[in-house]
Amino acid sequence: MIRPEVAQGLHRWREVIAAGMVVVFGAWLVWLGGYLLMPLGVAACALGLGWALIGLRRMRFARAVDAPGLVEIDEGRVSYFAASRARALPGPSGNVTSLGMGGEIALRELVEIRLLNLQGKQYWRLRSRSGEALLIPLDAAGAGALYDAFASLPGVDMGALSAALDRKTAAQSLWSRE
Repeated sequence: MIRPEVAQGLHRWREVIAAGMVVVFGAWLVWLGGYLLMPLGVAACALGLGWALIGLRRMRFARAVDAPGLVEIDEGRVSYFAASRARALPGPSGNVTSLGMGGEIALRELVEIRLLNLQGKQYWRLRSRSGEALLIPLDAAGAGALYDAFASLPGVDMGALSAALDRKTAAQSLWSRE
């Protein structure tokens, strides 16, 4: 009944649409007026606008799956299960082949998040306290869940992380643990 393109678009925008409905409900409460409904309506509008902002940022993290591998977040651990084929990527200290192997890093051990642009594709580079690095393609399956994982880190600016996705700089340091 609904065209697949429309259904896919609605599914992608579902969080922002729901937040918009909360804003409309809050505006209706404000319109009704009164000492009780007006403050509740203003609070609902503020909540809806904040939710819409988070939804828009989360949408930027979710991309069409175009890279091999799977990202999972489970009990404070970011895991990347790469496909069996390894690709060598140029790096500052030689070729990096860890994309073919995958790996995992606990969020509590994470000390740096970088966004790399290698051979026209973007990758998250997560570095742990022990110096291990994990490269995760932005367009791997499940990579959209990294938004919530990164949001739980102390002092992270999710607006800066979302804005960095549009810049095609070779390497951007986006967060580091104090």
